[in-house]
Amino acid sequence: MLFSHIRRIGIAESLRRIFGGNPPRVQAAALPWRPAADGVEVLLVTSRGSGRWVLPKGWPEAGETLAESALREAREEAGVDGKASAEAFGHYYYSKVLSSGMQWHCQVEVYPVEVSRELKKWPEMKERERRWLPPRKAAEMVQEPDLAELIAGFAGNPREIAV
Repeated sequence: MLFSHIRRIGIAESLRRIFGGNPPRVQAAALPWRPAADGVEVLLVTSRGSGRWVLPKGWPEAGETLAESALREAREEAGVDGKASAEAFGHYYYSKVLSSGMQWHCQVEVYPVEVSRELKKWPEMKERERRWLPPRKAAEMVQEPDLAELIAGFAGNPREIAV
């Protein structure tokens, strides 16, 4: 039984499952924000697969810092441009399920992006919806509890938080 299981999922994956997981893979997310009459608003987008509300996020590309990656993802997925904080505001974890059924444990570093411009056209505009919300309302709409806590904590003066 054990050997048929090993043949089916592979030796490396079997060993990983027996002896512990791989370290998390690191992604970068943008937390786009703008001043609003009663504080700030943050921008959420829908995921392409399930339509859940999420932050724009993805894998860093060659030579990019995580902050640069977060800003690129904000442009591609949410159609906004601005200035990304040099430091992450926080991070959260989630499991990414691959088409093979394998799961990757991901750590997402969240970078505030002060939005200076909303684009009329962007690469994923036909695949996603975007919505500006007060941080507490946005926190209620995301599924990951750690992400919800981060977003809810992004009220007050974000310029002090996002240095």
